[in-house]
Amino acid sequence: MISLFLLVLAMAVVTYVPRLVPLLWLKDVALPPLLKRFLLFTPYAVLASLIFPGILTATHTVSSALIGGAVAVLLAMLRVNLVFVVLGGIAGVYVLEVL
Repeated sequence: MISLFLLVLAMAVVTYVPRLVPLLWLKDVALPPLLKRFLLFTPYAVLASLIFPGILTATHTVSSALIGGAVAVLLAMLRVNLVFVVLGGIAGVYVLEVL
């Protein structure tokens, strides 16, 4: 039981330290505007890198997956409600899979 507790504690430290160190060291550092702008887009890039492989492997064919993803992206860019974005992506895949 103690070894399990030590394992969880070690994992917490290993997870927390990489987040804490930059926060403490960079709190007084002025970042260049280009780096600030780059960091603003980082969450979107990470989200895309998590979603895109799932899109490609969600259907039987890559072409239907790309069409469904393209429909969803187009609807999202048009600021359509999220429910309709998802339904549009599903409809795009369904139409291509049935045809």
